[in-house]
Amino acid sequence: MTVQSAPGAALVRAVALFAAAQGAVFVLVLLGLLLVFRAPGDSRAVLIAAGVAFVVQLLTFAVVRLAGRDQVIAAWGLGVLVRFAVVALWVMVLVPALQLAAGAATLALVALLFVSTLVEPLFLNR
Repeated sequence: MTVQSAPGAALVRAVALFAAAQGAVFVLVLLGLLLVFRAPGDSRAVLIAAGVAFVVQLLTFAVVRLAGRDQVIAAWGLGVLVRFAVVALWVMVLVPALQLAAGAATLALVALLFVSTLVEPLFLNR
């Protein structure tokens, strides 16, 4: 007799694998960003942006995985819209409210979301 894992276990495994890969990619991108952005306050802005991007990517990845194979394109499109909304909210509300360096904060968030989105398809079929 074979034991099948619960459907939730597959989602948790996929999200955990994606989070690990995303973490590795984020470290590499963050090293580059921190080399470029060296003004006072830039590193704080970059690190906060990384935290926001990490959470947004995990949530959107989980939504795409939950949607199933027959709705993956619609869910991925929704994820893109969520990312655009997060960037808009980030630029218009959060960056000024947190008094972050606007250039570093915005470029870091967009770069991390973009690079992570490129990695995402590698983990959708796992």
